[in-house]
Amino acid sequence: MGGIDVEISATVAQFEAWRKVAVDGQDIFIINFISEKIDKMIIDSHVHFWKFDPNRDSWITKDMTAIRKDFLPEDFSLYLRENNINGCIAVQADQSDEETAFLVNLAKENTFIKGIVGWIDLTSDKLEESLQNYQSEKLIKGFRHIAEGEEMGFLLQKKVLNGIAALHEYGYTFDILLRQDQLSDAVKLSEKLPDQPFILDHCGKPDLKINDFKNWKSNISELAQNPNIYCKISGLLTQGNWNMIDEKAIFDVLDFVFSQFGIRRVVFGSDWPVMLLGGNYRSWIELISEYVSQFSKEEQEFFFSGNAVEFYNL
Repeated sequence: MGGIDVEISATVAQFEAWRKVAVDGQDIFIINFISEKIDKMIIDSHVHFWKFDPNRDSWITKDMTAIRKDFLPEDFSLYLRENNINGCIAVQADQSDEETAFLVNLAKENTFIKGIVGWIDLTSDKLEESLQNYQSEKLIKGFRHIAEGEEMGFLLQKKVLNGIAALHEYGYTFDILLRQDQLSDAVKLSEKLPDQPFILDHCGKPDLKINDFKNWKSNISELAQNPNIYCKISGLLTQGNWNMIDEKAIFDVLDFVFSQFGIRRVVFGSDWPVMLLGGNYRSWIELISEYVSQFSKEEQEFFFSGNAVEFYNL
């Protein structure tokens, strides 16, 4: 992990250059302008794109009218401008090699997509060959399997474990997507592969409808003990009642996650467009901004962009 995006580097380099000029008493207003730009940098670490196909995307059921349509970069670009978003990570929503190729092509055509989390068959006999081929695609930062749709123990199967271990050898991260009742698998996974960079999607999907967080808290605490595991603050609008945003329940979840992982291992994300089922993008930005206002400006920078840059090596 480590590294930084070219655009971010350029901005910081400009800031340093102009700071030298200001020492001589010139162009102080430029420093304020650049400093403001750096303060507002936001990377959305969890965005999906798709051309809706009712057969392939059968998980998008008929009661999900708001997302039963195409969602492409030109649609997300509106949110970029309205909310001062500097870039995003595109995450797989379909389990196929075609999905990874689709996201790579979108990222090449849209520079605000800073990296992608694709899909790869972790159990394939040709996994090493595929990983070798992907080395030339620098926009691929990691992979994900929709393990919440699998039986308990899926991630702990020998072939899957070997597959995830291979990701580490090639420098790739792994997004863990599990429901709160499956999180014990994530704990066991991290114990078996302690050096693999993992990121837990959507805070481990706590069920805000039942407000029974005892087992969720226990598993989150165990996961947070591994310094190579980060946590995405994303997807919470759809974990409760879709007709109402339960701010208190969400803040209770955030209090616990931040207390366990600390400010350097929590990463801002949205889960757009799925999150539209439970609210809108602006309301999520405002809710999260209100919560993190308790932290220093530097800590907020880590949360909104720095931690994503570090974890995904942007």
